[in-house]
Amino acid sequence: MKTKNVCMAFALVGLFATTSCKDSKKEEAKKEEVVEVVVKEEQTPNIVEVAVGNENFSTLVAAVKAAGLVETLSGDGPFTVFAPTNDAFAKLPEGTIATLLKAENKAMLTGILTYHVVSGKFDAAAVVDAIKANNGAFEVATVQGGTLVASLDGTSVMLKDEKGNMSKVVIADVAASNGVIHAIESVVMPK
Repeated sequence: MKTKNVCMAFALVGLFATTSCKDSKKEEAKKEEVVEVVVKEEQTPNIVEVAVGNENFSTLVAAVKAAGLVETLSGDGPFTVFAPTNDAFAKLPEGTIATLLKAENKAMLTGILTYHVVSGKFDAAAVVDAIKANNGAFEVATVQGGTLVASLDGTSVMLKDEKGNMSKVVIADVAASNGVIHAIESVVMPK
């Protein structure tokens, strides 16, 4: 009888231990899920997500969508984007934006947008250092294949496009998970 009671006691202890282990594993799994969700929520948005989240880039976002560049600019990168603000697009001649957003002008729009993108991540300090290291003018190759020339006007970084037009960086170092955005006051144009 004692042996039977002892065996039952061990069986009960084993049952509680097994249940306890299963509960413990369930709790660990729940904790891992919570940690995973928190990590996902804390991730820095990519370039497109940053632009979508800022009302000053709504025209740029519409153009990126029309050009079919959302997936590209959401990719790994890293990219540096000289992003024209809505005010920058508003400086273009009347009707330019509507014309560029037409399906038949997708190639032209893509060329203009990719002219604003540089492969690699170049924060403001790196751009200023490159300008200073290159006698005040640093040529930057764009994804489109053209070049922009970065220079300084006092403490402001200026971009000169291939047509000789100038644009000032008005907001620098907007972080994205796949690069950095520098907002510019005018749209720059390739040849």
